[in-house]
Parts: sequence; structure tokens; C-alpha cells
Amino acid sequence: MPVPITNLKDAVVYQEGAVVSKEIIRKPTGTVTVFAFDRDQGLSEHTAPFDALVYILDGEVEISIAGEPHRLKEGEMIIMLGGEPHALKAVERFKMMLVMIRS
Repeated sequence: MPVPITNLKDAVVYQEGAVVSKEIIRKPTGTVTVFAFDRDQGLSEHTAPFDALVYILDGEVEISIAGEPHRLKEGEMIIMLGGEPHALKAVERFKMMLVMIRS
């Protein structure tokens, strides 16, 4: 059965003062999740045991990996290696797709 084509930007809607997420796929080998962050929202520094790819769908974010800041805008991506501390802060409202690879 074919999977319907969707625009990932439309998969989640911005909410004032909040972070919204929607899991698109979950498999033992990884997940794909879409997030919408309102301005100034973020995730405090943390680590994950697996590699992750972040693709910016809309807006602008600052992602800090192992203390080094990276500014990303729509159409850009970055890879966060497992075990590396990282944090996110919305410079302006932004949406991202997070692909977590477990194996």
C-alpha cells in the first residue's frame, strides 16, 4: 500500500510558547519525528546514545554541539553524533525533522 505524499512543514503547527512534535515513523532501527518550536523555545543540553540528523524545514535555530554553536536555516542540516552533548534554541520560530538512527 503506497504511503501518501505529505509536506512535512504541514505535519506540525506552531503553538505560542510551546514545542510541538509528531512522530512520522518508529522502527527498531530508528525514528523520524517532526518538531515545531516557537521563538525562544528549545531543548536544554542533553546527550543521546544514537546518531541523529536534523533537517531544518522552516525558520532558524541555534544548535550547540559539544559547546560549539551552529546556526541553521531552512534547507540546512547537521548531524549530531551519539554521546555528544547538544542543545537547541529557536532564534525564530522553526520546524525541523529529526532522524534518529539506532543501528
